[in-house]
Parts: sequence; structure tokens; C-alpha cells
Amino acid sequence: MEKKSENGNFLFLPLLKAGDQVDRTEKDSVIITGKTSFLNTTFHGLNALSGVGILSTPYALSSGGWLSMILLIMIACATFFTSLLIKRCMDFDPTIKRYPDIGDRAFGTSGRILVAVFMNLELYLVATGFLILAGDILHNLLPEANFEFWGLTIGGKQSFVLIVAMIILPTVWLKNMSILAYVSATAVLASLVIVGLISWAATYDDIGFHKKRKLVNWGGIPTSFSLYAFCYCAHPVFPTLYTSMKNQKEFSKIMLLCFVFSTITYASVAVMGYLRFGSDVESQITLNLPTEKFSSKLAIYTALINPIAKYALMMTPIVNRIEERFQSYCHNRSFSLLTRTLLVMSSVAVALTIPFFGYLMSLVGAFLSVTASILLPCLCYLKISGTYRKLGFEIVIIGFTVLMGILNLVTGTYTSLIEIIQHF
Repeated sequence: MEKKSENGNFLFLPLLKAGDQVDRTEKDSVIITGKTSFLNTTFHGLNALSGVGILSTPYALSSGGWLSMILLIMIACATFFTSLLIKRCMDFDPTIKRYPDIGDRAFGTSGRILVAVFMNLELYLVATGFLILAGDILHNLLPEANFEFWGLTIGGKQSFVLIVAMIILPTVWLKNMSILAYVSATAVLASLVIVGLISWAATYDDIGFHKKRKLVNWGGIPTSFSLYAFCYCAHPVFPTLYTSMKNQKEFSKIMLLCFVFSTITYASVAVMGYLRFGSDVESQITLNLPTEKFSSKLAIYTALINPIAKYALMMTPIVNRIEERFQSYCHNRSFSLLTRTLLVMSSVAVALTIPFFGYLMSLVGAFLSVTASILLPCLCYLKISGTYRKLGFEIVIIGFTVLMGILNLVTGTYTSLIEIIQHF
């Protein structure tokens, strides 16, 4: 049986295969018993947690100072804990297959809608961030380039955003995403290559300069916290990972392995970038690399893989929901193409209006990632399990996690919005 993954967030390989076993409960609800091995599930988990956030970790460290590394560890621990809460929610009701199902089980239709809204809005803004990222990278490589569109001469980052959008648009038109899914599976490898190339550039090419670095910058802590949270925003995909596993008892071990590996990777790039470029590190570490060096060029081109390959995959769940809502029209191929084109155009409009990758991702991390990856798993688990009725060690840990999430949500969202407004 084939089953379309509807959460789609940061999952780039099909998890459910033709050999998966399908059972039915007394309520005739489909429960999928997966066949994905420990190794494959680990790869999928790493793929989910590896993304463009790796490019912004040096900027996050620069914003908060050396002590902000504690925040990275705290976020990693909190999101690892909430990934286990998602598993526990699914154990209470084996009919749960997707992230919105958890919201529905906890709070009914309103919970399903809330989870779906935050999940899809996060996907949309992350995809928009891909356009900004690709535009910034190409502008760094070709700063003097100008292009003409329908008689209008456009230069700078805006022109590259439009070019990237036109390159990406045909991939969004595709109904079958299997080919792009396997192309996007290079995310883990690309992240490792970027780490290696930045390390090479810093060590052997002697790139960078030694500016004064701060132990702590209190004013930049909210930005730092938000960007770290953005790095761990893969939770909507975890229910599919769990459902697809052959041995679901190993899920906790896989999550621990994935979070430890990702945190080491993020911390390594953050430290290398901050050591080399200090307070002058850009919102994307690749913008600090000189384009005349071969290792730098290779790192920059590698960084282009993720935004171009992953954009359509980020938008696909949103497109699917729109087309499900207008099923009577979507049998018309022209209507489907128009819907997908308008979605890309709206994303381009947002990218051109808010062309600040670091600030936009900080906003996504503070408002959407914190909500989807920290607050919602905690609240849903409390409601489903009934843990909130009794005081104990677990409720204290969950309470601390929720408090940390709310603090980041309020301060990070406010700081990000102020920074975006100030740069207009």
C-alpha cells in the first residue's frame, strides 16, 4: 500500500515502502507497521535535522557571545525531550500517524487546525528563506550582475531571487516528487561537506581575521536563542519516522543519536565561524568566505544545493492541502498549475519584501519552531496523558521546558520583528 506523507516537513526520502504491513483496528482505522531499519531511520532523522540552519549558527553565536553555546545545548535537550513526548503521545493512541493527529487527539478539531497552521506556516517561511538564502549566495558570487526582465533592469539580490524562483518553479509543478526526494537526501552529506570545507578554509587557507569576541552579549541573546531553535524544527516529521520503523522500541535511541550528531555539527560550525570572523560574521557563514579561494567556492556552491532542491518539497504539503480543499477544481491541470505558480509568486513577494535571511529565520525559530517543536508537544502530551493532574518530576521538567519555550517565543519574536522593521 502506498501512503502519501502529508506532514512533509524536512523529510526527503519516502519512509513507507511497498512491503509495509497494514492492519486495521476495530474502528477500521489504518495502522501502518513500518519496515524501515534502524540505520535507514537514523539517516532519515539526520536528514530531518540537517538543513540551512547550519549556516546561521556562527551568527547565532556571534549574537549571544560564547556563553550562548549553553543555549544551544538547552535547546537541543529540550527538543530531544519533546521528540520523546511525541512518541509517548503516539503510544497512547496507535491510530495517530501524523503530527496534526496528535493535536486532534489532544484538543479535538481546534487542536488539529492549530497544529496544521503552525506546521504549514513554518514550511512556507522556511521555503521563502531558501529563496533569500540562494539570492544572497549568488549575489556574493556575482555582485556586479544585472538582469533585464520585461524591459526592467533589476540588479542585486532581487534579480537572483527571481532567477532562482524561475528555476525552482517547474519542480513545484511536478506531481511526482520521488526524484527530487532522492536528490534532497544529499542534505546530510552536504552539511558534512560544508563543515569540512569551512574547517579547511579556516585552517589551511588562513581565511578570516581575529576580531574581539565577547563572552556574552545580553542584547543578542533572544536572536541567538531563536536561531538555535530554528536548527531543531524537524518535529512535524517525527510521527512519520516513528510509524515507519520496523522496531519502534529503538526510536528513542535513534533520536538520541540524531540530536547528538546534529548538535556536534552545529556547534562545530558555530565555533569555527566565530573564531575566524568574530563579530563580523554574516547571517550566513558562506557570505564571509572569499570567492577567489577554491575551497570557499566549493563550500558556497554546496550551500546552494539545499535551497534549490528542497524548496518544492517544503511547498508540497501546503499545495496538497490547498488542492484537497478545492478537489472539484484540482482535476483541472490548469487550475493546479495556477495554484502552484501563485504560491511560488507569493513566496517571492515575501522574499523581496523581507530580504533578511538571519532575521526571518530568527522569527521563524522564535515564533513557529518554538511553538511546533517545544510548546505543542508538551501541551498535547499533558492533555493526552493526564499528567497535568498530578505533581511529580515529569510535570516539573515539562513545566520548565514550557517556560523556556514561552520566554524564547516572547523575547525572540519581539526582537526579530523589531530588527526586521528597523532594516526597512
